[in-house]
Amino acid sequence: MMMDGEKYKASLKKMRPNIYKWGKLIEDVTTDPATRLHVQSVSLSYDASFDPEKASIFTAKSHLTGATAHRWNTLMGSADDVWGNSKMKRAQYRQTGTCQGATCAGWTGINVLWAVTAEMDKEYGTNYHERVKNYFQFMEDNALALSGAITDAKGNRSLKPSQQPNKDSNLHVKEVLPDGIVIRGYKAQICGVAAAHEIIIVPGSGYGESEKDFCVACAVPRDAKGLTIVETRRPSDSRDEEEGWDVPKAGNITQAFLIFDDVFVPNDRVFMNGEFKYSGKIIGYFTAIYRAAIGACVAGQGDVMAGAAINMARANGLNQKVFQDKLNQMAINNEITYAVGLGAMLAGKSHFSGLWIPDMLLAHVNKTQVAKLPYETKVITQDISGGIGETGCFPSYKDFQSKEYGETLFKMLEAGTDGETRARAARLVEWLTVGGGIPGCMHGGGSPDGARMVVKAMEPWEAFANDAKRIAGITADLSEPQVKK
Repeated sequence: MMMDGEKYKASLKKMRPNIYKWGKLIEDVTTDPATRLHVQSVSLSYDASFDPEKASIFTAKSHLTGATAHRWNTLMGSADDVWGNSKMKRAQYRQTGTCQGATCAGWTGINVLWAVTAEMDKEYGTNYHERVKNYFQFMEDNALALSGAITDAKGNRSLKPSQQPNKDSNLHVKEVLPDGIVIRGYKAQICGVAAAHEIIIVPGSGYGESEKDFCVACAVPRDAKGLTIVETRRPSDSRDEEEGWDVPKAGNITQAFLIFDDVFVPNDRVFMNGEFKYSGKIIGYFTAIYRAAIGACVAGQGDVMAGAAINMARANGLNQKVFQDKLNQMAINNEITYAVGLGAMLAGKSHFSGLWIPDMLLAHVNKTQVAKLPYETKVITQDISGGIGETGCFPSYKDFQSKEYGETLFKMLEAGTDGETRARAARLVEWLTVGGGIPGCMHGGGSPDGARMVVKAMEPWEAFANDAKRIAGITADLSEPQVKK
């Protein structure tokens, strides 16, 4: 089944309120100023599934039934499918300027579990894969939006989860019952929860046997009993929630801290319970898919930044040709991250379960560029826009509405166009480069230092050195010198 944006929002209204922000319970995520923009953003993707010009991007064929389904409810079974993920993400950013978390990490998580559960069943004789298969059907039948809960609060980074003074610092299995498990602990900085129906939980890292209690994967309804969700605050949030055009109303991303207080998960929703050997596999497959596709996210926002910079130049009374070299560099930055991700997909391989896994080395290389190039693009956007876009140094929307001086303020901003148009253009630049529109370039999808460590581990350094020795005709021993203490 598929549903449009209105039906999607109606389905969220039926859920139990358990999300808080500013110390208050959010009764309706579709209308509350703290969450409505992200819900609205995701609803546009539901609507795009029915748009003849966009449906090929926002839908795919179900691997279970062959029917057309929302793309975020399907298995990524080929390089084309993972590329479809990228094309959708770039289109989503061009639609709203920011991330749509409820169609992203959770979808990636359940795809990864499709493969890892097949491996666990093969070794241990468990029936996890059948549970995942049934969940896929449930997800498709109900057109679910999924958030992915990966990152734990972690506590002291020098200690293992089992060594933490507060065991809840990392989500864990507290109790195993005949009909399910009880989970407890914290997941932090989780994207898109307010706009999701369900949360896909996976381990936050690869663990050994001593940490097997933390090796849990499952699906939990967003409004599950015992789950409290706290929406986090960013510097721009109070402005995001204002009326008017001080920030764009096309969409916004939400992040949350999740507090699991003895949440019961029935067996049919448990996809890992203590199989520590496979916790690292989950992280490996997840980052391969996620970091290949995240290049499309920043490319999509980079497309919007290029457009915002052009509009700002024109609003300032300047021709695009003045800044064309800088605009070219913005486009190059965008296409690099998109293309490295595409390369990872095309160099990937098919898992025996049917999941397509991008090349891990190239996916992690892409993450290092995602942590760098979008910031360069933001600086160029500010450079082209001038100080009015970089600093947002003009009055608020409410001041412009003043009967005493509002009209004069608009006249003060007149340049290449009228004052309101210039103000709107400048506010978008501000939002994209220093405000709520910033995606998680540095740490979204994990640490760039972690990605560099993977690159270091996967590159065949000695083979490179031996090739160079052979080409140079070197026969002498050039083994690594001992480090002097």
